[in-house]
Amino acid sequence: MSTKATSRNHGFGIGDLGRRSGVAVPNIRYYEEIGILPKAGRGPGGQRNYGDDDVKRLAFVKNCRALGYSLEQVRALAHLATAQNRTCNEARDLALSQLAQVRQKREELRRLELDLRRQIAECDANCLNGPAPCCTILKSLAEPSKDGSMVGGERVELPTSSV
Repeated sequence: MSTKATSRNHGFGIGDLGRRSGVAVPNIRYYEEIGILPKAGRGPGGQRNYGDDDVKRLAFVKNCRALGYSLEQVRALAHLATAQNRTCNEARDLALSQLAQVRQKREELRRLELDLRRQIAECDANCLNGPAPCCTILKSLAEPSKDGSMVGGERVELPTSSV
């Protein structure tokens, strides 16, 4: 992945780059602005010109972002991809760190799921088809959390149903 605009094979505009890479044009401009994508060369009419290296670079960025890497991590990984004097251990360390973050988010989502299941079970048992102001879901949203759950209300044991 080249980082110098002058070493790229120029041949198409930003719209084509977006279509080829699957990255939206505003994101391409932003990645240029923050230096993740090198500034494009300009054609005679002043329009940006891009080449295959840019498609590859954006694929790299898009794949990193799909895995949840921050822009700083993307920048570090992109630098590593061209650093002959560095080892892949650094990329592995970034991947391990990202995996830990994904696992933490998964646990947070699990807790959210349990809280939502609890709310639905309480509603089914206590107020289904009743007036909205008496709804246990709406009431629990207005209560401070008492037990570490994401929303107010008491934590209850849930059946293992598909709720």
